[in-house]
Amino acid sequence: MTRIRALLPMVLLWVTFLAVHAWLSVAVWNGPHTPLNDVSTVYRDWILRGSLGDGWVGVDLAWVYPTAALVPMLAAAAAGFAHFSEAWLVLVALLDAIALGVIVSGRSRRHLVAGFWWLAYLLALGPIAVGRIDSITVPLAIAGLLVAARRPGVAGVLLALATWIKVWPFALILAVVIAEKRRIRVLAAAATTSLAIVLAAVLGGGNLAGIAGFVGKQTGRGLQLEAPITTFWLWAEALGAPGVSITFDQTLLTYQVTGPGSAVAAAATTPIMVLALLLLVALGIVATRRGAPAVILLPPLALALTTAFIVTNKVGSPQYEAWLAAPVVLGLATLGRRFTAPSILTVLIAGLTQVIYPWQYDALVMALPWMAVVATLRNVLLVALLVVAARAIVVAGRPGENFGGVGATNARMEE
Repeated sequence: MTRIRALLPMVLLWVTFLAVHAWLSVAVWNGPHTPLNDVSTVYRDWILRGSLGDGWVGVDLAWVYPTAALVPMLAAAAAGFAHFSEAWLVLVALLDAIALGVIVSGRSRRHLVAGFWWLAYLLALGPIAVGRIDSITVPLAIAGLLVAARRPGVAGVLLALATWIKVWPFALILAVVIAEKRRIRVLAAAATTSLAIVLAAVLGGGNLAGIAGFVGKQTGRGLQLEAPITTFWLWAEALGAPGVSITFDQTLLTYQVTGPGSAVAAAATTPIMVLALLLLVALGIVATRRGAPAVILLPPLALALTTAFIVTNKVGSPQYEAWLAAPVVLGLATLGRRFTAPSILTVLIAGLTQVIYPWQYDALVMALPWMAVVATLRNVLLVALLVVAARAIVVAGRPGENFGGVGATNARMEE
């Protein structure tokens, strides 16, 4: 009887997993603004055109994504183009199940809490959590972070593969290299994985423009409507200021904002992002040199770098918030209650993001004042999350302290 009671939380976790993914699959099919459209139309068409001999994006044609993003799309197409979307949702669920298995393999209460938190986060974020290429990278990132201390080579492979699908996990590679002592193994595995991907693309007929095309694809973009930096122009439009407009870009398939100073702001985002990342890297290096243990430093450093990618990004698509799950899961699994503040902030951010897209996206496009309030609150919480994580990096580098001010000797994982 005692053994059955001990198994109940794990059974409940997996039942919850099935329920959450069932709801997400229904919602992404039936939600407003066709949240599965990128999968069912854009991704599918890329693979269909390649199979018909029109060239492969990311290989011999410049693409917005790195080359390995083709892999999950090809996997979904293996079930036939008529069932591409269904296969995609099954693939996402399988990867999430593997990641959840990695989370609870730690067999501690913290790991169980981290698993339940992730499912709550997916529910809070809503349909977008399974309807974009980001949904492939998040479980890879979660697994990579969780095994970094024990298997740095595996972590390097998983995080490099995720980066070659969508660039954001590069922030996690930076964090692991700074925080972990066996950083050379991580770098070697990541470099080998990257070389293998590039070599496979070249052998498949790839060229430099196709393989490296994603590097310059974002530079010419304007301010996307959902980006935090766009808040000022969103309010200007909501209040009827002259010269501000929200238009749909037929090429990028996104709404962008133009107005006084918007072009300058769009051009400034990349150097601001680089500066923010360099500052956080410097904080991480200082904390490492002051003796911060990886178990204490890695979660807030990974969270800060990931959040900086979102806060300083001129694109700011709603699926970007899915990235926050990976460092928070790591923090809950290793630091437990000391990661309560980031876990609460991120769930609030996810919930507000789901209100914005897909359920009330019309209100955002029309710049209704109440939606400007919602978007502003979400963006303020993102900045607050960045500040909390950055402060935790500094605290981790103080002798005898860790995240939340608890002694480093108490940072051991609770079994």
